[in-house]
Amino acid sequence: MMGRRNDTNVADFILMGLTLSEEIQMALFMLFLLIYLITMLGNVGMILIIRLDLQLHTPMYFFLTHLSFIDLSYSTVVTPKTLANLLTSNNISFTGCFARMFFFAFLGTAECYLLSSMAYDRYAAICSPLHYTVIMSKRLCLALITGPYVIGFMDSFVNVVSMSRLHFCDSNVIHHFFCDTSPILALSCTDTYNTKILIFIIVGSTLMVSLFTISASYVFILFTILKINSTSGKQKAFSTCVSHLLGVTIFYSTLIFTYLKPRKSYSLGRDQVASVFYTIVIPMLNPLIYSLRNKEVKNALIRVMQRRQDSR
Repeated sequence: MMGRRNDTNVADFILMGLTLSEEIQMALFMLFLLIYLITMLGNVGMILIIRLDLQLHTPMYFFLTHLSFIDLSYSTVVTPKTLANLLTSNNISFTGCFARMFFFAFLGTAECYLLSSMAYDRYAAICSPLHYTVIMSKRLCLALITGPYVIGFMDSFVNVVSMSRLHFCDSNVIHHFFCDTSPILALSCTDTYNTKILIFIIVGSTLMVSLFTISASYVFILFTILKINSTSGKQKAFSTCVSHLLGVTIFYSTLIFTYLKPRKSYSLGRDQVASVFYTIVIPMLNPLIYSLRNKEVKNALIRVMQRRQDSR
């Protein structure tokens, strides 16, 4: 078989993709291309609107700019190669595979901690509105945005270095549509127990720390909202964090389903569907969630368009 190798390591991998049917491959290509174009347009548009409108130069939109940047980069790591594989060869070099896995893990971890930073920002805005500008100082905002990138880089570096030391001498066929940790570990002909434990600790600690921060923030937010006497005040306070809460729910539910479920319940088909959702679909949904439910973004878009018309 073309995937069999006798050497102690492989020069490239073969991505099996999502299906072997040419008709379905073409349909998936058109669908993923459309999603990727919407993702590019939505996230780049969100970044430009926030940059161009001075009224959106606040901590909340500062974090949202970086969320759009991460989603854009996150999708670009996976989607273009997936589109190419649907039309042409499924081969990917060893270096290219591990490089994509590094950036995928780096950006995914950074997004987890960035969502935590955004949750703290909402906590400060709702629970301490009079001191919000003092609490969310420029220095703290920079720390809350730098931390996710640094932690993401370190975790991903340790993960990839640990996996790169494994040997792949039996098969180079990855039963997935992108280079993810689990299907690559399944190919190794050496003992992967220590690597699996390390990855579980990294992924588990990331999810636990970020989820604890988000949950704690929203517990305090909920108590504060319940203390508000007027119904309109409660609705206004809740509306400032509902988009973030919806984005967090979608993102974390798919991650937990994919990476922290018992191995006995593993199913390649369900795993691939979940992977498609959080690697390709969610980066498209985030700008839609934060723009369609946000009057400030809509008004900023109108102001930007009016300024462009006035300048002509």
